[in-house]
Amino acid sequence: TPPWTCKTLTHAKPARIGAECKRHKIRCEVRRGEHACVRCLRTGIECSPHDPVQRLLDDNEAWKAQATTQIHQLQAAVAALLQRTQLPDLPNFHEFHPNTTSPTDSAIGNVSTTESVIAPYDMRESSPDRQADDPGLVQAPMSNLYELTKATHPVGPPSVPRHIRLASEQDLIASGVLSISCAEQLLSRFLTNQNPLLWGGIIFPYQSLDALRCTSVLLSTAIFTIASLHSPGGGGGDVLQKCYDTYISLVSRSSLSRNHSLDDIRALILGAFYLPNLSWRLSGQAARMAAEMNIHQSFHKVMNGDMRHAERVRLWYALFVCDRHFSMAYLRPSAMADDAAVKGVERFLECTSSVPGDVRVCAQVALFKILSEAHMEYGSDQAAPLTEADLDKLRAYNTAIEQWRMLWQPRSFDVAGIGSYPSKGVVLYYHFARFQLNSLALRGVRWPSDEPLCLNRREAAMAAISAAMSTLLHITGEEDMRRALNGVPLFTHTMIAFCATFLLKVAAIWARGGDHLSQSLGLGFNLAEIVSLARRTADLLARVAEEEVSEKHLMRLIVAGIREMLQRLALAVGDDAMEARPAGKEAGREQRADGTGAAVDFATVQMGDGIDGMIYNMDLHSLAGLLEYGSDQFLDTFVSSNELDTWDAPS
Repeated sequence: TPPWTCKTLTHAKPARIGAECKRHKIRCEVRRGEHACVRCLRTGIECSPHDPVQRLLDDNEAWKAQATTQIHQLQAAVAALLQRTQLPDLPNFHEFHPNTTSPTDSAIGNVSTTESVIAPYDMRESSPDRQADDPGLVQAPMSNLYELTKATHPVGPPSVPRHIRLASEQDLIASGVLSISCAEQLLSRFLTNQNPLLWGGIIFPYQSLDALRCTSVLLSTAIFTIASLHSPGGGGGDVLQKCYDTYISLVSRSSLSRNHSLDDIRALILGAFYLPNLSWRLSGQAARMAAEMNIHQSFHKVMNGDMRHAERVRLWYALFVCDRHFSMAYLRPSAMADDAAVKGVERFLECTSSVPGDVRVCAQVALFKILSEAHMEYGSDQAAPLTEADLDKLRAYNTAIEQWRMLWQPRSFDVAGIGSYPSKGVVLYYHFARFQLNSLALRGVRWPSDEPLCLNRREAAMAAISAAMSTLLHITGEEDMRRALNGVPLFTHTMIAFCATFLLKVAAIWARGGDHLSQSLGLGFNLAEIVSLARRTADLLARVAEEEVSEKHLMRLIVAGIREMLQRLALAVGDDAMEARPAGKEAGREQRADGTGAAVDFATVQMGDGIDGMIYNMDLHSLAGLLEYGSDQFLDTFVSSNELDTWDAPS
């Protein structure tokens, strides 16, 4: 029944009356299901309400009908333009808010853009308006300044809406660098190889090329760059170089922009995870960008029941892990603190409808929180050896790492496509952590020296050797880990290289000093086992580098470095000393029932089960040369040096 109906035939008291019935002062009756009264139907005149407000509503309906027709015409015209410019079909744009890049962004009202135009100089920084939920009396000093000066100092130019910006900011497909088929192949490769290993798509939630192209151009460029780097031949032709150059240009243009989206942060995090010569800079820029967007406040909103911010918390966790990867690898201060979100991973898992990657990313957050505490405790001075008191404190960190593994490994379930990588990845990072902390025991120790190691230092040194060997054995011995080598982030390759380098350096020291040095240090060391393990690791990485990734991938440099070190070691000790003994039980190796050899935990052999849980913190200098500028500096630093035990990473 129309809202203006004055009376139905059910004898209900009329609330309104039609204009004609009102003028003739007669009863206005409307039958059920009719839109006009009985008299108007009989006489054939228009039945309009007497109420002026209702007349406005009717006029509004007519205007809407006309506007709908015009919108359909515009949609047809835009669809034709999109087809001509090879942009996604129009229906795909309805999945995204014009100013955001994901459903969560739409709910929160986040602004999305990567501006290339810098605003004119202003006395006040361009900043978002004060949020409605900011505290009125106690707030950040700069927020107070913005509020105070807002009336006289206008904010810079408003951000360009996404649907407008797409027309002028072309992606690699629209600009002709990539064909649609090539872009589809690169995206499919990323979704198959890299995305599942990054906690099941927490960083990159999109599953189609159309959806990707509707996001930040910076994000799509990052995906194509990473995928081409991890494709044989670099995606064909000079695709990798063009994608890389475009990514660098977009990152540079976005560095001074004030308006960003979650997708822009995703693009920086992904670049940091996979592009070695940019990792440190990108992780820092992403951290600052996320802080400007107040993503660090999202955890509190989730704790208060606003589940729309859960996606932001996940991205904050991924950024924390990324930041810790490279602050520890470079031995530099972190750009992020251990805030409430980092300390509250269990609370986050309890209060949200967790997605498959939540447990995995929270596990790494918990691990790097422990390692960060150790990093702050012992500092980054590579010339300062640990004191006896420092060595005693290692036991507390060892216990924490053991507890971390026992807590998170059972919670990391197998995932289709990557098998047991989630749980095996926990084991891998457990070995990384043991090595990172325990190698600190050798910091500042210089050889040759006649002074034997103290008990605590010897214990930690053996644990470092054990953890380094366990890392390489885990990589070479587990099928799911071997399959993942073409998609794991840069930090994994860095740690594999560092473990191999550490072991071969120690082997070189042992080879020069012979039995006397081995006995004086109080360490059991099997040179043949180390050499065999390093060779197997290099062979595995060489196969992956040759068959599954671009010729510019970091693995090729790692293989070259390990093999060069092996050659130098062979010249120093002779080939015979480097050959493994016949199969069977030997020092550091035992024969399994199935006939395969398995390396045992060397620290356990020497010291008992109590030493089984130690960790590591980038001793003997960081891998800055490996991470920072690529092949020349890597080879100069880790290959071309005359003395194995004097190699230094650049500061």
